[in-house]
Amino acid sequence: MILQRITLSALVSALITYAVTPPERYTCHRSAAPVKIDGRLDDAAWRRAAWTGYFLDIEGPSKPKPRFRTRAKMLWDDRYFYVAAELEEPHVWGSLTEHDAVICMDNDFEVFIDPDGNGADYYEFEINALNTGWDLFLPKAYRDGGKADNGWEIPGLRTAVWVDGTLNNPRDADRGWSVEIAIPWDALKARANRRVPPSVGDEWRVNFSRVEWKHEILEGKYRKIEGVREDNWVWSPQWAIDMHRPEHWGYVRFEK
Repeated sequence: MILQRITLSALVSALITYAVTPPERYTCHRSAAPVKIDGRLDDAAWRRAAWTGYFLDIEGPSKPKPRFRTRAKMLWDDRYFYVAAELEEPHVWGSLTEHDAVICMDNDFEVFIDPDGNGADYYEFEINALNTGWDLFLPKAYRDGGKADNGWEIPGLRTAVWVDGTLNNPRDADRGWSVEIAIPWDALKARANRRVPPSVGDEWRVNFSRVEWKHEILEGKYRKIEGVREDNWVWSPQWAIDMHRPEHWGYVRFEK
């Protein structure tokens, strides 16, 4: 994620807005049926899970409404934390195929998890429409001198992407793509600083981000427009172009 400096007046404005617009909240229910990880969100487990609200601009509702809709769902059981997302997209494309590439250089969907909510020791996972992932761990935020541990992996991670249209084909219009992610609790235990899996009633800090690049079509292929920065759309606003402000992430409460 590209970071941006903000002025004092912008910071004050953001704090005032934050005071009247607290982080989002979501009740994550235990899955009542097996979750099939195939990228489609049509199985019984997901039908019972509520959607989040549609994502906003990363800087908050005062910014322009995102061009395309994005929303997410969550579930859990004894083995996994499940995340699903639905991304409206008339042109589904991707280029990165190497694991742990900087996936946000493509259009992507991102997950951020801070189990104990202390703003440190948190996890990040990014995925593109080619089902290429990047998992990393941060002992503290970049603004506090944190350095990402790209060597951290998620053993047993399960992911799938389904494209409602055709991938990397600029000759037609698509409807979008959906993502399913199953993160094993065992991968989060060592640095969670709390009980894992969570107990009923526990709250974790979680946020989601979508990076969307404006593109052009050159010689029959998609290409990012040079000099135009990405859009950043999120579940719970960050009030700055910086996902690494865990104090603004949403609250996820685990329930039966």
